[in-house]
Amino acid sequence: MTEAVKHETVLDTGAEKLGKTYAAALISAAQSAGVADEVVAQLGTLVDTYLAGSDALQAAFASPRISGDEKVRVIDKLFASEFHPVLVKFLKVMAGRDRLAYVASVRSAADELHDDMMGRVVASIRTAVALDDGLRGQIQSKLSETLQRDVRLRETIDPDLIGGMVIRIGDRVYDSSIRNRLDQMSKRVQSGFAQKLLEKFETFTQN
Repeated sequence: MTEAVKHETVLDTGAEKLGKTYAAALISAAQSAGVADEVVAQLGTLVDTYLAGSDALQAAFASPRISGDEKVRVIDKLFASEFHPVLVKFLKVMAGRDRLAYVASVRSAADELHDDMMGRVVASIRTAVALDDGLRGQIQSKLSETLQRDVRLRETIDPDLIGGMVIRIGDRVYDSSIRNRLDQMSKRVQSGFAQKLLEKFETFTQN
């Protein structure tokens, strides 16, 4: 699948900067309480499960017409018994400052900070279908063994990918997809065909 080039905008830059600022504060508070792993995981659950699964909750978090106090009440009702108090307090602070629309940016930055803190490598993996736990564990184990570091997988499903998988670690890309092999084969065939045409042309011109 050809991915559209995303041009960075002022809004993107501002969200990223704000996300990093708030993420640093959250990680610092969670570290002090000894719950960094738990809080980062719960922040991921908030974004991937609660917000991704509810347009209404996304709208409520982002709406400037809903007061900070009302957003705090929503946080208490939905998350006070679900998430660690450090994260709940942090969300309330964001609500009071009308910054809940940036929770996803905070999550991305918190993941990166936490990975750096733990010495982890992030491997982005693209597959046509979702990985099951067994395969995910095998891939993670193999990458950790190869890189001699802990690895966290960032998974993406790409229905246009034909078989296999594409793994990106930093600037390195490992492409085992059938589509890639077909593309490579096609290039070799085209190259060979062009070479044969050239040889025939040279023979013709020499006669």
